[in-house]
Amino acid sequence: MSFFRNIVFTAVLVGIVGGVAVSAMQAFGTTPLILKAETYENAGGEAPHSHDAAATTGADAAAVPAHEHNEEAWAPADGFERTAYTLAANVLTAIGYALVLTGLISLRGTNAGWREGLLWGVAGFAAVMLAPMIGLPPELPGSPAAALEARQIWWLSTVAATAGGIALIAFRREPWAIVLALVLIVAPHVVGAPLPPEGEHALAPLPLERQFIVAATVTSFVFWALLGTLSAFFLKRFQSA
Repeated sequence: MSFFRNIVFTAVLVGIVGGVAVSAMQAFGTTPLILKAETYENAGGEAPHSHDAAATTGADAAAVPAHEHNEEAWAPADGFERTAYTLAANVLTAIGYALVLTGLISLRGTNAGWREGLLWGVAGFAAVMLAPMIGLPPELPGSPAAALEARQIWWLSTVAATAGGIALIAFRREPWAIVLALVLIVAPHVVGAPLPPEGEHALAPLPLERQFIVAATVTSFVFWALLGTLSAFFLKRFQSA
């Protein structure tokens, strides 16, 4: 029982710290860019997105790409309400990812320190953020997008394939494992991400879009580095207590 208790306690603690940290980064990084892009979107006659900063972390979507043109969709009001919902979403997302990380670290059966935890975090960043953004980069409000279901399927498939490939490279040294890992990592990009309808273009200027992608990527990297490092650190402390 203590084994699972340590995992849960670690995940909750790491999730709170990671969620608060990434929310603070978003407040000064991605959120102002999202608000600025919404002015272009509204000026272009589109209904506001339910875009919030939680969709721009590793949490970046952490979350699965969630971008819908829906005039009836509810969205939190700007200001405190939006900030509160973003913080809650980030903390819950961080706890979920931390549960996965701490579980995997525990199953490895090693007394992992923060350095090994950092490697786990970098692997999570590569699988959840870096690989999917090759086909589906972080989007500002007003960006053209393919059907939501198609993007979700491709995103999930890419995360699963990339994670499997990284695991093979990390834990199996046989030539067949390396070949299979490369096939898994490359396959989603050979198939290709779903494309937005032809003729649509982003409403926000290209420099703003590029700035947003950079900010979202940096935020996601810090998010995952924190998750991995803190998961291993606190798990080790709880296990030795």
